[in-house]
Amino acid sequence: MQGVSMLTVLRSFFIVFCGIALYSASLVFPTSGLTAVTMPDFSLPSVTDGRTVSSKDFKNKVILVTFFATWCPPCRQEIPTLIELYKEYGPKGFVVIGLSVDEGGPKVVARLVEQEKINYPVLMADRATARAFGGIAGIPTSFLVNRKGHVVKKYPGYVPHGLLARDVEEILE
Repeated sequence: MQGVSMLTVLRSFFIVFCGIALYSASLVFPTSGLTAVTMPDFSLPSVTDGRTVSSKDFKNKVILVTFFATWCPPCRQEIPTLIELYKEYGPKGFVVIGLSVDEGGPKVVARLVEQEKINYPVLMADRATARAFGGIAGIPTSFLVNRKGHVVKKYPGYVPHGLLARDVEEILE
């Protein structure tokens, strides 16, 4: 290919792939009009201390569960928003739970937690948990859960701060 760098080709492929993945995810689990789907139970190890954390530990909380990876640029772009949302709404009963799909293990993810000063629980996801959430077609993928434990919104891909803040405030009311 003359005049086109390999990086440009790869970047274009990545954009098309993400678009297809997001479209497919929206067909399987639409973001609007969800019926009351109960958040799956999980017990997963924390990346910072190995302690098992259970979804039941967050009963009666509004939860944003986000599947991510350390190598994913949109995932990393969302981290400051998630930190800010947890700071702002945590005292009102809101929690963010990061579920890492990294294959490099908890040490890789723990470095990111330290580097980015992540203030919310970050756990190592397993395939069973990803399947229980309906399968994860792409990352980041996040789920907003109300105080009754029902998934009320799914966000395939990067979500801007304003949209997340609005949705969290709505659920907290």
